[in-house]
Amino acid sequence: MAILNFTPSSMFPVTIDSARGTRVRGSVIKMQKSLNTTDPPASPGFSLCTCGRKHFLGEATTPFLPISPSYAAPSTAPNSTEVLNQLRPPKPDWYFELYGYFRSAGMERYEKEIAVYKRKLFANLVGKAETVLEIGIGAGPNIKYYNNIPNVSVLGVDPNPKMESHALKSAIEAGVKSENFKFIHAVAESMPLEDASVDAVVGSLVMCSVSDIPQTLKEIKRILKPGGLYLFVEHVAAEDGTFLRMVQNVLDPLQQVVADGCHLTRNTEDYLLEAGFKGGVDINKVSLSAFYHLSPHLYGVAYN
Repeated sequence: MAILNFTPSSMFPVTIDSARGTRVRGSVIKMQKSLNTTDPPASPGFSLCTCGRKHFLGEATTPFLPISPSYAAPSTAPNSTEVLNQLRPPKPDWYFELYGYFRSAGMERYEKEIAVYKRKLFANLVGKAETVLEIGIGAGPNIKYYNNIPNVSVLGVDPNPKMESHALKSAIEAGVKSENFKFIHAVAESMPLEDASVDAVVGSLVMCSVSDIPQTLKEIKRILKPGGLYLFVEHVAAEDGTFLRMVQNVLDPLQQVVADGCHLTRNTEDYLLEAGFKGGVDINKVSLSAFYHLSPHLYGVAYN
């Protein structure tokens, strides 16, 4: 997801106290694992965005983890090629190359600010996961956080085939053995992986641009082993009625064009709480100072 720099003089960080059903101001708040909600998501669905970067679909290369040659439950799952043609119509190589270069070189400022939260989040993987699947792996900025996991194997899923070289480079630089990294050209809504085949799923700036958030979360739950972890970092919509939300509403159409399908106004937290993770969801909400229009961020863990 590309980032448009927009930095006014003031910010309005907002967090949600779901236990009370009220809005409070602050920088961080945590929702307990036992939290559940029966309210429907604020945004019931999204129309298909054929330009979305993280509409992940494709065909896997030769697997080093339990990857089936076809999707699980083939009698009900759509053919991978059909879904690929639907969600990701072919684009010229120069487009993938250009976007791959940007994702590799253009996110340093963002990664520097978000690093303090990512270090805290990815510490949850140590001692709990050896097989990690990252959806929307991009250029692999998160791989360096996996180097504390002994014998870690990393699967990276992304719809842009040109991301493979960037992600592999990041893996090698992080100390992950090349034989323990595998790139899969695929979409998060329909991944060519067996049920209960990975210890952890990681998603960073993914839900802003998938075509179907509930289906993506369903796939994550399917491929996670019982007790597995889903770690997420996502930018979300600001509170209704705030100046920041007005800015997001204005910039959202442009953001979708220049950021390859990214939406600024998605209420991802509602979908996470509605997904039905058996162990619940821990959600922290923070505000970034350098990227005003992406200011509200969620990070946390869902327990399968």
